[in-house]
Amino acid sequence: MHYFEVAIADKRYHSDAPLTYSYDQKLKVRSVVSVPLQRWLISGFVTREVAKPKFAVKPIKGVMSQVPIPAHSLKLAQWLADYYVCSLGEALRQFAPTKPTIRRTDEAHQTFGESPAIQLDFVSPLTADQLQAIKAIKAGRSTTYLLHGETGSGKTRVYLELAQAVLDGGRSVILLTPEIALTTQLAAAVEQHLPHPAYIMHSHLSDAQRKKLWLAILEAKEPIVVIGPRSALFTPIKDVGLIVLDEAHEPAYKQDQTPRYQTSRVASRLGHISGAKVILGTATPLITDYYLAEQHGSIVRMKKPAIGSGKIFAETVVVDIKERTNFTKYHHLSNQLIDEIKTTLSAKKQIMIYHNRRGTARLVVCANCSWQLLCPDCDIPLIYHGDDHRVRCHTCGYSAVPPLVCPNCHKPELTYRTIGTKALMDRIAKLFPEARVARFDSDNPAGERVHEMYQKLKNGDIDILVGTQLLAKGFDLPKLALVGIISAETSLSLPDFTSEERAFQLLYQVMGRVGRGHTAGYVIIQSYDPNAIIIRAAINKDWQSFYKYVTAQRQAFRFPPYSYLAQFICKRSSAANAEAAGKKLRQLLLEQKLPVEIIGPAPAFYSRRGGYYYWQLVLKSKDRQLLVKLAKLVPANWSIDLDPINLL
Repeated sequence: MHYFEVAIADKRYHSDAPLTYSYDQKLKVRSVVSVPLQRWLISGFVTREVAKPKFAVKPIKGVMSQVPIPAHSLKLAQWLADYYVCSLGEALRQFAPTKPTIRRTDEAHQTFGESPAIQLDFVSPLTADQLQAIKAIKAGRSTTYLLHGETGSGKTRVYLELAQAVLDGGRSVILLTPEIALTTQLAAAVEQHLPHPAYIMHSHLSDAQRKKLWLAILEAKEPIVVIGPRSALFTPIKDVGLIVLDEAHEPAYKQDQTPRYQTSRVASRLGHISGAKVILGTATPLITDYYLAEQHGSIVRMKKPAIGSGKIFAETVVVDIKERTNFTKYHHLSNQLIDEIKTTLSAKKQIMIYHNRRGTARLVVCANCSWQLLCPDCDIPLIYHGDDHRVRCHTCGYSAVPPLVCPNCHKPELTYRTIGTKALMDRIAKLFPEARVARFDSDNPAGERVHEMYQKLKNGDIDILVGTQLLAKGFDLPKLALVGIISAETSLSLPDFTSEERAFQLLYQVMGRVGRGHTAGYVIIQSYDPNAIIIRAAINKDWQSFYKYVTAQRQAFRFPPYSYLAQFICKRSSAANAEAAGKKLRQLLLEQKLPVEIIGPAPAFYSRRGGYYYWQLVLKSKDRQLLVKLAKLVPANWSIDLDPINLL
């Protein structure tokens, strides 16, 4: 009988110490095993063989493979636990084969069938910008590079050219996308252009399917490509030589459960451990990423379109919402936008209408007494969905039929205000009955989501797309000629230090769906402040002006990248209990007498959710290690977010 120490890969195990188990055969270090923990059967990793202990031990139930996971996986897990202040079990859980993140077909090698491909021409010569970017990344000594490329400049071609060189050199590649919706077109392009086994990651699979694919990646004997969202970073690839984060600015790269990691930071660390190059590709970099890349001299710029003559084809017009003479035909669509929709439809071209508000109406209000319909569990406005005549809470999921009369004054004066994408689509369909209109947001049912309908969109089978920020995420639609933005200020209404950054990113990305070299484009932006610096910088593609404006504000108020942040949040059954817990923790942190600014306790932005009350402390420091030190004092029933991407 042999005895082994096993690192437990499960959040239910709260110690970092390995547990000892027995097995009747000798096992390699880093073997993946199934072991009993109380009433559960969980995954673990063998760390070493030990002498027979003096206490009774349980047997290892199964060995998943004779091939051990790569050494860099355990190193990265330990770093993840230390850097984001979580248990080693929570960190190792990201690397376990039972984590629900992997998709495969009946064959281990993923195939993509009729999936729509990005239209990449690997026969035509690379542009000067693409050649320069590839040369700079190959020759550079840095681990991580910020590929700051305009929309339509050909960043995907750069990724795949670099991937081809890495694969030919005998090493593997990880290609990350922020959303499942974007994996479809990227995966098909990989299969068409890279003659190596490719695996696509996905969350909608059974445990058996996930395990089978995970093992196929672990046991692969040749260089492979793994594609997927952030969790693909933790697959057991033996020799990774290139890691790409496409659309690296997207909030989806931030994990919202423990460990609350930022994918770009973890990828950079994996690159450092494994010797892989890391590329953060985006047209609108995160302020902090750009600041760090600037300090390290690792920014690679691409400005010119990859298709066409190099001319920017998109013309932009800003319509003042305050000037009501611009809205005589319909109060949410300007006359200019309606006229241009007619012109574009006549030319048999495609139209995108962007409005970052789901549902039919954002507010249900009594016109007589101003009573407002709120979620009973969250105290936030319920969203009305006219297709099934229900109101829903987009935070906790509460759903109900709206009342016919006001519960407060008992009068039938309920009004539905602030239009959402469902109502907007219905109105557009009435204005243009000959057009084929479709809505794309997170309310779409299976089979009608944007990535599932991409081929129809690409072929021009849908004339008018109405949707939220899902439409801004990297889709290339050759027939798209007009983009209409209903309100440029939507994201600016959020009280957060990142609201201007997010508003700029969304504007820039939505505008970037046209003017990509396929056809002449037109953008109409409806705004309450047409001369706002955010709008003007986005229109003029003036990243530097926007960057200087935002960093000046961040520096003045000590926000990243000029300080580090931590957010500690507690959940309690009453507001009084939450406030008391916050005051108690604040006092404990102050007693440490560290040079850290502590703000709060105060109610969180969403202070009541699902019947619970949330209070928070926000910490700022120029030394991240001080925040790590204080985070280790936080009680277990609090949530810890080091480097939050917002404070909402």
